[in-house]
Amino acid sequence: MSEFRILLIDDEPAQIISIKSFLKRRNYTALSANSGLEGMAVVRDGNIDLVFTDFRMPDMNGLEVVKALKDFNPEIPVVVMTAFSDTEDAVKVMKEGAFDYLSKPVNLDELEALVEKAKEHNYLVSENKLLKEQLKEKYKFDSIISQSGEMEEVLNTTGRVAKSKAAVLIRGESGSGKELIAKAIHYSSDRNDKPLITVNCAALSENLLESELFGHEKGSFTGATSQRIGRFEQADGGTLFIDEVGDISPQTQVKLLRVLQFGEFERVGGSKTIKTDVRVITATNRNLEKMIQQVTFREDLFYRINVVTISLPSLRERKMDIPVLVRHFLDKYAGENNKNIEGLSKEAMDYLMRYHFPGNVRELENIIERAVVMAREKIITTSDLPSGLAASTENEILDPLNFNDSYPDKVAAFEKVMIEKTLELKQGNQSRAAELLGISERHLRSRMQKLEIVNTKRLS
Repeated sequence: MSEFRILLIDDEPAQIISIKSFLKRRNYTALSANSGLEGMAVVRDGNIDLVFTDFRMPDMNGLEVVKALKDFNPEIPVVVMTAFSDTEDAVKVMKEGAFDYLSKPVNLDELEALVEKAKEHNYLVSENKLLKEQLKEKYKFDSIISQSGEMEEVLNTTGRVAKSKAAVLIRGESGSGKELIAKAIHYSSDRNDKPLITVNCAALSENLLESELFGHEKGSFTGATSQRIGRFEQADGGTLFIDEVGDISPQTQVKLLRVLQFGEFERVGGSKTIKTDVRVITATNRNLEKMIQQVTFREDLFYRINVVTISLPSLRERKMDIPVLVRHFLDKYAGENNKNIEGLSKEAMDYLMRYHFPGNVRELENIIERAVVMAREKIITTSDLPSGLAASTENEILDPLNFNDSYPDKVAAFEKVMIEKTLELKQGNQSRAAELLGISERHLRSRMQKLEIVNTKRLS
């Protein structure tokens, strides 16, 4: 196995000596640099697998090191070491793409755990590169936009299961990209020159779904004026993607189970047994285990479709992907609408980073498309985002059980809402609002400026 090369960037010699000695005892190759500029020179000179950098340094701070490394090679994981009081800065570097951060004084056990995590990350990235190369001709794997560890694990599993014949169950919330994963599996499989057929169970009634899956004979029911082949016949030799499998009725579940067990079925109203060779991929956003307990989903069918499970994280669980997804959608819709859009303002991006995204990637795409259409300038601002987004964002941050946002963000959001509500109560009179809040008017104006609060009810 090749050596794992770790670079330490810190202007404190004692810190460098301590960590370097620890890593060498663990049989890692440890290099060091006393500044960000020196560290970048080391990265350019040789293969570096992982970088630990201090945040506060004289020439380049940790944020600048992260940005420079991402520009040079975005696949090198960067861990920022920061003092406890710099936690807000740590949040910023995570948004810029840092792999993780360590609080000072550094706990060597935590550091070693991060090294192991980075080694696994690098292994997944390497495997996924091979997968992406295999998929280039038939399917643009790059359309699955990600830079997060959560999605790297998903893509790795996708690549490993693709060449097999195993049934795959893709689980995830609506809008999280389940169909994209199904396409990636099909087009990297040995069936990629055969059809990929999709059926959405939630969009069809029970009778229509059975006919859609298995076909029907002429006269088998009212409106069946001719014979029709079903999706299983259309997908013969290829892949059938059954979306929202949890919406299938118990009656149709029996027929689906038979196909999976024996590779045969009859059309609705028919008696002829039809053989089929189809790989089945299913997807759901429902709790199938609970449905089994409620006797609305067959347990034997569950085990047939659930040979391999791929669980897609929601967008709020992989917020590191939001900036790259935003860039992708900006380029896509700016091109489609022939508009010159350079990017988002800091405030607009902050709103998106704090938003909960109940509709996941699909909702983000919709927001960016709308913003591109509505934008009057080259930079998209908060005024181009949906009107309810800001309020939803503030409410989400204020939720004490939402741990996606930092403590400083939560405090600032709470303070902003409190000041805005007080100004509204006092009809915009800042003097009275300050008195009610128990602070000076000067302090109030300072906080309003800091929190970017506009007094829309200000008295003339």
